[in-house]
Amino acid sequence: MAEFTQSTKLHNVLYDIRGPLLQRAQQMESEGHRILKLNIGNPAPFGFEAPDAILVDMIRHLPHAQGYTDSRGIFSARTAVVQYYQTRGIHNIHVDDVYLGNGVSELITLSLMALLNNGDEVLIPTPDYPLWTASVSLAGGRPVHYICDEDNEWWPDLEDLEAKITPKTKGIVIINPNNPTGAVYPAHILQGMVDLARKHGLVVFSDEIYEKILYDDAVHINTASITGDDVLCMTFSGLSKAYRICGYRSGWLAISGPKAAAADYLEGINLLASMRLCANAPGQHAIQTALGGHQSINDLILPGGRLRDQRDLAYRMLNEIPGVSVNQAKGALYLFPKLDPEMYPIKSDEKFALDLLEQQKILISHGTAFNWIKPDHFRLVTLPNLLDLEEAVGRIAEFLSTYKP
Repeated sequence: MAEFTQSTKLHNVLYDIRGPLLQRAQQMESEGHRILKLNIGNPAPFGFEAPDAILVDMIRHLPHAQGYTDSRGIFSARTAVVQYYQTRGIHNIHVDDVYLGNGVSELITLSLMALLNNGDEVLIPTPDYPLWTASVSLAGGRPVHYICDEDNEWWPDLEDLEAKITPKTKGIVIINPNNPTGAVYPAHILQGMVDLARKHGLVVFSDEIYEKILYDDAVHINTASITGDDVLCMTFSGLSKAYRICGYRSGWLAISGPKAAAADYLEGINLLASMRLCANAPGQHAIQTALGGHQSINDLILPGGRLRDQRDLAYRMLNEIPGVSVNQAKGALYLFPKLDPEMYPIKSDEKFALDLLEQQKILISHGTAFNWIKPDHFRLVTLPNLLDLEEAVGRIAEFLSTYKP
């Protein structure tokens, strides 16, 4: 019988957030164990529900959402996206510059596939959201990781970034607010990154899916408000996180900058968007209502809000564990703690995470899954309620008190 093997195109494609650790957790669940999953930023399993107005609007539109839509997406939703960015001071995005997708994830892959030739390089932060690294590899490109400095608020190291630009570099990825670190970038950092893109003729890919999940005095700056008309900016955002509807797969790509000079590239995006026919039609109908209505996420991130309180509890308890330190998240849904390498001389952080899973029934994501350079970090999702989160971090502390790598 013939043997069928996976394509060589997948040899450098990894997505360990849903990798072997999750598979082992699922196996343990099938054996009757209760696993607390702190590996994926999926609000629904933790009791976060979509705003009622979004559900009602989607239900009302279901009879009209049975067929394909325009490959870019329905006009009303794309118009709502344009108007949203206008309120943010961005006036060079038009309705036909917006593509709706099955979440941001689809649009990331699509935009990179349309741009990259084999061997082209894209600068991606480390740590990163690993879909970016995987999608560059899948498109035939080479991911090159620039350092985000833990000792400087996890902000990108601009000198390291510029040092890694070569004649093969095609673009810079900015993840702001950042997953997994929770960093929110100030204006001077974003300006520095945009200046480098302008100087070297690079595309800016700005992942802003967590733009509405901000804490304390953090302010989110849309990269497109800085890039202007002479730097091509691909802005990615959507409803999954701030509106708690990951399963509806409702995201968008908004294109700004010198579109005439990028006409051939944009034709490629249009081709790939047409090949997938359209994004999930019911999910598209959620966009106008979500962007125009009451922003219920604000009730969750202000003092006394559930997301804010859970972040604060996790931050305090993690920093109380001997040998563990973590920067406070200014945005998003995660913390990225560091394990003191002298106290915990870990050689494989995936093995560390597996041991934690086996012994304490807690599923986390190991730091190298986010293309971090050392096996000394892990990502903790701060979505569980206070009681569950307190128990989870307490069990991590108990595990570390006796852990011998």
